Amino acid sequence: MPAEVSELIYDWNGIHAASSKPAGPVLLNDESLRDGLQSPSVRDPFVEDKIEILHLMDALGINMLDIGLPGAGPRAFAHCEALASEIGRARLKIKPNSAARTHENDIRPIGEIVQRTGVPIEAATFIGSSPIRRYTEDWTDDFLLRTTENAVKFAVSLGLEVMYVTEDTTRCDPATIKRLYTTAINCGAHAIVICDTAGHATPMGTVALMRFVFDEVVKPSGRDIRVEWHGHCDRGLAVANAMAAMVAGAHVLHGTACGIGERVGNTQMDQLLVNLKLMGIEPWASQDLSKLKDYCVAVCRATGVPIPHNYPVVGEDAFKTATGVHAAAVIKAYKKHDEVLANTIYSGVPSHYFGLKQIIEIGPMSGKSNVQFWLQQRGIAASAELVDRIFEKAKRSPRLLTEAEILECCRATGARAEPTQP
Repeated sequence: MPAEVSELIYDWNGIHAASSKPAGPVLLNDESLRDGLQSPSVRDPFVEDKIEILHLMDALGINMLDIGLPGAGPRAFAHCEALASEIGRARLKIKPNSAARTHENDIRPIGEIVQRTGVPIEAATFIGSSPIRRYTEDWTDDFLLRTTENAVKFAVSLGLEVMYVTEDTTRCDPATIKRLYTTAINCGAHAIVICDTAGHATPMGTVALMRFVFDEVVKPSGRDIRVEWHGHCDRGLAVANAMAAMVAGAHVLHGTACGIGERVGNTQMDQLLVNLKLMGIEPWASQDLSKLKDYCVAVCRATGVPIPHNYPVVGEDAFKTATGVHAAAVIKAYKKHDEVLANTIYSGVPSHYFGLKQIIEIGPMSGKSNVQFWLQQRGIAASAELVDRIFEKAKRSPRLLTEAEILECCRATGARAEPTQP
């Protein structure tokens, strides 16, 4: 027998893996508590919930988070200050940044929170860039450049590090991209963020844009500029685009828990973590991600967003099966006393990496092995009469049987109907 389950899998993903791995570690910036809250269907969480989520982000090893836009009003300011204070009080590793329009009224509150808490906060100053936005707003090139220069210089004058963000970069012309980023860098910005604000990009377009920015902006600047990618999921390509940006050299990827955000949402932070882990990308290859579901549940509960049952990894059905053929294979793996094999035989995502496990249910597509395993897992004797009774009930049902329905069958045959925990 092979020593490792990996020896039983031919991994086509690894054929060009060396050429697709980044030169250094990939960092993550969590936008759940700012950009994620722009969804029209979410509620802004209580500050206590935000602090709980902050700790879960830190436990997952997420490197940065956007704590909010304090210039939006007193409540936003108070929440941003509370999050910054908690980072300092608890000595969390996660580093805060704060959104701001390229306007002094948005930048100044960030400086005030830094002064009040003593916690360094990056100013994530953003401005629209694409021709369609410029036409709609009647913005001239001179206006954009002047606004960028004034905002970045003002933030630097307050002692803030500046992350300069161009909205709708993926629909912006090359000349404007080059002028805006170059101006921001020359005025003191140390990081630039490429945004797929409207969810327009494809992976191929993402790579082309990233290469342009590195070749025409970053390299000519002669400076150590951090390049970040911020994406949305309108075409369902957010995670694929983030992976493409990483391959093309992005140092930081942005995302939100379960992809909450405006319209159909942002890049799914949890799915980024899963893929970076499985791809062996540092520092995620060795990171403990057992709290991934806790993080997603906390954000979704606090914002009022339900997690779909079929959502990858953290959805209720992600590691659950009632199909006879699939369940039979999982059961055979368990009988080999190999949990890793059981978690991998019918899943491209090993559940134990994320503190989860395979679950076998009983339904109309189940075989008798499902029934026998379900009963054995709960310490109930799987007599032929009981197995047949449950199996026949399942075949007549249009859905999975509930635990109560299965236990009713147990009582009807005289079997003990008080299961132990599986």
